[in-house]
Amino acid sequence: MSELFEMTMVILFGISWPINIVKAYKAKTAKGTSILFLACIFIGYLCGILSKTIAHKITYVFSFYIINLLMVGLDIALYFRNLHFDKHLALK
Repeated sequence: MSELFEMTMVILFGISWPINIVKAYKAKTAKGTSILFLACIFIGYLCGILSKTIAHKITYVFSFYIINLLMVGLDIALYFRNLHFDKHLALK
């Protein structure tokens, strides 16, 4: 039962990432995005993955941690892409 609640938590957290990724991709600007926030979330998912791995409690829920980590990683990559766009735009 605890895995069901954990999976629900991770899925609900993960629902926002695709929306944010599309928004960041379309916006082509890093303005309004906090890299510190994204880094904290990324590190949090890494810690969750390490915790599950060290405790040998790898279940189906583990896959949702990986998916969310990848989405946050993509959002971070988009931040740096958009930062590049911002810098290029400032030079014009």
